[in-house]
Amino acid sequence: MLNLFKEENVELLSIQQAVCDIKSLIENAITNGGQDKKGNIIDGCQAKNNLIKSQVPICKLHDAVKSSFIELGVNSSYIKPPLLHHDGEVKIFGRLKAKNQDVCIFPNDMNQERQRLSYNGLLQGKMDPLGLQLTERILSVHIRSQLSSGNKNFDTLYERTFAEALNLHLRCDKMVLGEVYMIPVYEYDDNAAKQNQVGFKNNKRVRSRIEQYLASFGAINGRIDTTTDYWQYERVCLLIVDFNNPTPRIFNTDQELIDAGLLSRNSGLSIENMNFNSLASTLLDVYSQRFGDGKFI
Repeated sequence: MLNLFKEENVELLSIQQAVCDIKSLIENAITNGGQDKKGNIIDGCQAKNNLIKSQVPICKLHDAVKSSFIELGVNSSYIKPPLLHHDGEVKIFGRLKAKNQDVCIFPNDMNQERQRLSYNGLLQGKMDPLGLQLTERILSVHIRSQLSSGNKNFDTLYERTFAEALNLHLRCDKMVLGEVYMIPVYEYDDNAAKQNQVGFKNNKRVRSRIEQYLASFGAINGRIDTTTDYWQYERVCLLIVDFNNPTPRIFNTDQELIDAGLLSRNSGLSIENMNFNSLASTLLDVYSQRFGDGKFI
């Protein structure tokens, strides 16, 4: 096994602390404003958008995901990038394209074997430094958030999400993939942010929006059959967060969503198999079923 990193003793980050940190980062940017690259003063809305583009907030989710695996006994030296580091993402070659992965966990019993690809298209003739066998045995988790303009960009972001699973599973049908997608219950109000004030949009259709996400991501969750359903992930986490609270609230159960008026009681939709609490354990269970136990120790 290629030992990518020396294991370090670092403090783990819970998902609750991660979303608290995200709220603090965003709201500090809104209230304090900032400067652009030329030194010009910018308002809170621009500062917020620049912060989100910088990837600093979503890196908090990266570290929470890594921490959740380490808590379950995964050797931190097998995780790349390592906890609290966000450079050096692993480029994974799928069937149609190669893309850097947010979190990769390498097995302890496989080595790299360079492979020249012969696929038609963008990858023809490209060299994959990892090779097919190792690639298929990497546990990979994609992490995204939609902190603004969620309704406007939904179709594009959803298509991109299942396309990435499809690309990897077409080449490596047994590969174990996870997806974490964070959405706010209420988006930050850009008009208030322009005045350096923290506010939230009043979305009267918030329930239908949450149900749209539950239905869509439920359809690409829970892949079991390795011979089909390549567009699905082995486990999806739809991280629904209400930042309009002193302490951000994460919704983990259907009853919590129903009580908050975010889910119709008879909708037939559910968050139960898409919450964060069981994300890492489910992915590790699926991995063990396919490749055996003890691969990340």
